[in-house]
Amino acid sequence: MNKKLSAIAIAAIAAFTQTSPANAVDVAGVFGKGNTHFIITGGSGYAFDQSYLVLGVGASYYLMDGLNVGLFLESWSGADPSMYNVTPSVQYVFYQIPHVKPYVGAFFRRSYIDGLPDIDSAGGRAGVYIAAGRNAYIGVGAVYESYIDCSTAIYVSCSSTYPEVSFTIAF
Repeated sequence: MNKKLSAIAIAAIAAFTQTSPANAVDVAGVFGKGNTHFIITGGSGYAFDQSYLVLGVGASYYLMDGLNVGLFLESWSGADPSMYNVTPSVQYVFYQIPHVKPYVGAFFRRSYIDGLPDIDSAGGRAGVYIAAGRNAYIGVGAVYESYIDCSTAIYVSCSSTYPEVSFTIAF
């Protein structure tokens, strides 16, 4: 009889102390609905057969778990001509996958180039975010960009593919 009572008591305790399943916000984490990410970028870029210092700022807002819209501004300086980019974007992060979070996205870019006509481009990106801490991620991916109404008389190429690496800390 003691064994039966002990087994019932253990089962009752286990039933009442089980944690509830994680809700969507817990699973989505930093990629969850309502989160905002602020981005500061810095690096080098190459255009017009010259190297540039590239500095940028931006923000993205998660409309729903995994889906964000963003707006980014970049300044390319240190060579001639200097240029500025304005880039609205949309991106989906597959937050449901543990440890590695694949992402895909699309963007439209307006480039303002000193002394040349402004040029538009559209493109896509894909890659993965790898957890580097509780709210920190390293992003590794690739970008394809195609320039709209591009003239090869002015530009060497009307499309480009390039790698992207990022480090994100979300609060």
